[in-house]
Amino acid sequence: MRSNSKPQSPAQSSVNIKLILISAFFLLFLLLVFSTTSSTRQQQEPSPSSSISESHIANSTTACPSLPLTPSCTKAPPSLANALIHYATTNITPQQTFKEISVSARVLEKKAPCNFLVFGLGHDSLMWAALNHGGRTVFLEEDKAWIEQVKQKLAGLESYHVEYDTKVHQADALLETGMKEECKVVSDPRSSDCELALKGFPSEIYEIEWDLIMVDAPTGFHNDAPGRMNAIYTAGLIARNRAEGETDVFVHDVNRVVEDKFSKAFLCEGYLREQQGLLRHFTIPSHRARSGRPFCP
Repeated sequence: MRSNSKPQSPAQSSVNIKLILISAFFLLFLLLVFSTTSSTRQQQEPSPSSSISESHIANSTTACPSLPLTPSCTKAPPSLANALIHYATTNITPQQTFKEISVSARVLEKKAPCNFLVFGLGHDSLMWAALNHGGRTVFLEEDKAWIEQVKQKLAGLESYHVEYDTKVHQADALLETGMKEECKVVSDPRSSDCELALKGFPSEIYEIEWDLIMVDAPTGFHNDAPGRMNAIYTAGLIARNRAEGETDVFVHDVNRVVEDKFSKAFLCEGYLREQQGLLRHFTIPSHRARSGRPFCP
């Protein structure tokens, strides 16, 4: 995510993105306040029967003072408040464009709070956590020193250090490996016989049913970088292995050969829902819920 970012946009573009982000978070806060206020008023409005009862009591006893109509104070959720402060006080904006971010944001709007797994820890991580307010957002990052640096500023983000033992120059051989029958078998990645399956994550990564998965890491812009071959395959395997329902999987930087070929091969063109800029959105259904479903439709 961080190390794969494209060159910074012109200053005016960065300012525009920051203003859009701040506006979006502010609107989200207003929606939360409005929903809470509406709920409070509904709870305070008496039913017809209770109104009659109170009127009868008022006529036979001293009149009671009316209840205050002012709704209770609603605070901004910590994740939202932190995101507002962070993006309002920094010149660094997320690597994805507004249109690319909007693709994932629309899905989060429907599914949040939910379980959101992100490959990569970057400048957009706080934004993803805020958009998934009330849910669980987990980041998997290859650079241990970067994790520690981010934790000093944003301690509330849940992130784990992971290691990859592949190189981008091995992509063609790994793509061929992925065509073998053992790589078409849907299972927990830890028990898979496919060489592409990542097995070294914390155990809970495999045990949670993820509603969204974003693949924006590991590093993949030079031949000796780890590349996203295994990350893309494993994201697809995790999605297929859920008990029921479906998982939305996003892959960034699909202008590059690895991201392009591996997302088409293992997330399947038949599951492709949308491409916006350098981002592809796939919706992958559970393969356990319906036996005999082909790896790709």
